[in-house]
Amino acid sequence: MTDPERVTAYVDRYIKPAPWHSPPHFDMHSKGKWFILTAACYEHKGYIGYDSDRMTRFCIELLEICASHSDRIRCWCLLPNHYHLLLHTDIMPELRYQIRLLHGRTSRSWNLEEQAVGRKVWHNCIERAMRCESHFWSSVNYIHHNPVKHGYVDKWQDWPFSSARTYLNEVGHEFARNKWHNYPITGYGDNWDID
Repeated sequence: MTDPERVTAYVDRYIKPAPWHSPPHFDMHSKGKWFILTAACYEHKGYIGYDSDRMTRFCIELLEICASHSDRIRCWCLLPNHYHLLLHTDIMPELRYQIRLLHGRTSRSWNLEEQAVGRKVWHNCIERAMRCESHFWSSVNYIHHNPVKHGYVDKWQDWPFSSARTYLNEVGHEFARNKWHNYPITGYGDNWDID
């Protein structure tokens, strides 16, 4: 298996909850909340994307942490210099703490690997609670569209470090196209990582 195939297989087997038997629903009144969680490398440098093996290892570790601290990971995308996840949890402080530990471990490991001890690797990690169904679906579209937005691929499903392929297989292209047209991402995410 290639690295991207391993990531997809891993997510399908260990991270993803039971298959959707109908399109996903946004429930604002359930216990816990839906959040978009976003983090970026310092100065948007591609530290995560140093090579395919690093991206695969980081992706697996990130998804394991998020899966163990959330009820559901609805969608996710990992790029060479940042990542986004949409997940449902009622223990966000614990998840944020585990993400901070992950960032600390990877900073040290990657800096040793690249002989750059002391280099700042991570810039910011933020979470935003979903306010409504529109915010939820715009977030799904934004996350899956991110590799296209940044010029890595032409189609969502072509990026291996994303839930887009699984999402499209589960909900179908017509459902996804409808959500894309009804919940546009114009301006979504602009300046999220600027202090």
